[in-house]
Amino acid sequence: MATESIPKTLSTTASAVSSMTGFARVAVQVNDELTYTLTLKSVNHRFLDLQLRMPSGLDALEMELRRILKEGLLRGHVELALSVDRSTQQRGGYNRETVAAYVEAFQAAAQEFELQGQPDLNVILRMPGVLQAESRSPDEDVAVLTASVLEHVGALIGSLKAMRHREGAALAFVLSETLDRLSDAVNGVAELRPEVETRHRERLTQKLEAAVGLEINRQRLLEEVALLVERSDVSEEIARMHTHIQHFRDVLEAGGETGKKLDFLLQEMNREANTLLSKTAGVAGKGTRITELGLAMKAEIEKAREQIMNLE
Repeated sequence: MATESIPKTLSTTASAVSSMTGFARVAVQVNDELTYTLTLKSVNHRFLDLQLRMPSGLDALEMELRRILKEGLLRGHVELALSVDRSTQQRGGYNRETVAAYVEAFQAAAQEFELQGQPDLNVILRMPGVLQAESRSPDEDVAVLTASVLEHVGALIGSLKAMRHREGAALAFVLSETLDRLSDAVNGVAELRPEVETRHRERLTQKLEAAVGLEINRQRLLEEVALLVERSDVSEEIARMHTHIQHFRDVLEAGGETGKKLDFLLQEMNREANTLLSKTAGVAGKGTRITELGLAMKAEIEKAREQIMNLE
C-alpha cells in the first residue's frame, strides 16, 4: 500500500511555545529611606523548582511570592532574589518638651536674678536630648516593603514570561525546520519502498531456489517469499512516523506545557526509525539508501531532543 507524503508546514503560532530560560529585574524606590531590587531568572528543569533569596524577617512575603510564582509558571528552576537598601539618612527632629524646659529654666533664672537677655536657640539645640532622629518602626518598614513588592511582582513575572515566549518561538522555529528534514527523509523512504520490496523479493526467490533446487512447488515458494517480504515491509513505520511528525507540529502550535509531550513523541519516532532500519538491513541496491535515510531520521530526532529539553 502506497503511503502519501505529508506536506511540510511551518507553524505560524509557534510563539505559543515557551522556553524555560528567562530573566527579569525591577528596581523600585519606595521612599527616601527604602529602595529594593527584585530579580527573577529561570532555566530548564523537569518540574517547577522555586528558590527564593530574601532578607530575614520576610517569611510572610516569601510564602505569598511562592504562591504567586506557582500560579504564573509551569516548569523550570526559578530563582527570585530580593535585595533591600535601607538608607542611613534619617529625618531630623527635636524634643519639644526638652526645649520648652530649657526655655522655661532660662526665663525663670533671668527673672529670679533680674538679668536681661533672651535664650540662645543654637545653645539649646546643642543640649543633650534635644535633637532626635525620626525613623519608621520595623513593622511599618516591613509592611511598606511587602506592599510594594506584591505590587510589582506581577509585572516582573510578565517580563520573564515574555522573554521565555521569545526564546520559545526561536526554539519552535528550529524544531519546525528539523521536522521538515525528518519529513523529507520519511518521504524519501516511502518513494524507495516499492523498488526495494521488488529487489528484496527477487533476492529471496533466488536464495530459496538455490537452497531447495528446482523441484520445489513454485506456488509454495512464492507464498514463502511473500511472507518474508511482508515481514520486512516498512509501510506501517512510514505511516506512523508521519503521524508522529504531524502530532509534534500540533503540540507546538497548541503551546502550553509541551516539553514532556514532545519528548514522548520523539521516543516513539526513534522506535519507528530503529524498526525501519532493522527491516531493511541487508537489502542491496536502494536498500542502502533507505539505511542512510533511516540514520538521518535518527540524527534529526536527536537534534530535536536536545532542543526540547529547554521547552516548558
